[in-house]
Amino acid sequence: MRKILFTLALLASPGLAEAAPAPLPTVAAVDMTRYAGGWYEIALLPSWFQRSCVADTKARYRADGDGIEVLNRCRKADGSIETAKGHATVVEGSGNAKLRVSFFWPFKGDYWVLDLDADYQHVLVGTPSRKYAWVLSRTPTMDEASLQRLLDKAATLGFDKAAFKRSPQTQPLLD
Repeated sequence: MRKILFTLALLASPGLAEAAPAPLPTVAAVDMTRYAGGWYEIALLPSWFQRSCVADTKARYRADGDGIEVLNRCRKADGSIETAKGHATVVEGSGNAKLRVSFFWPFKGDYWVLDLDADYQHVLVGTPSRKYAWVLSRTPTMDEASLQRLLDKAATLGFDKAAFKRSPQTQPLLD
């Protein structure tokens, strides 16, 4: 009887029987000097922490002592601009491709660079859980072929391509 109850409990527990996701590969290295600056959000896997953003999402990264200053901004439905300031640190041994970002201490989130073009114009960023991901561009628009290439890459890495939403850039924010 105990064995039956244990088996039923195991089957009823979501996630316990699921295999852990495969390790998430990143790019080999990121030149943080070239990566710094402004990035426009082109597409994302929607997240609770961006729920008030309706358009014009932009991130700015800047060297700040031993880490990186992060400034995220977006337009809310009422037209006002929401701002979130954070700080990122590089994960040792990652070639700068893995960051830990905090917008409020002591909580930190993963920010992994999964694909980055040679000219540092387009990037796919995600989390190892594959729950969150972003396609970013140096310009407010991205050609469809480049966007599809990054979305396809996300799919090959185990992200849900169909769940990505376009992020409108109606009145792009300046740095």
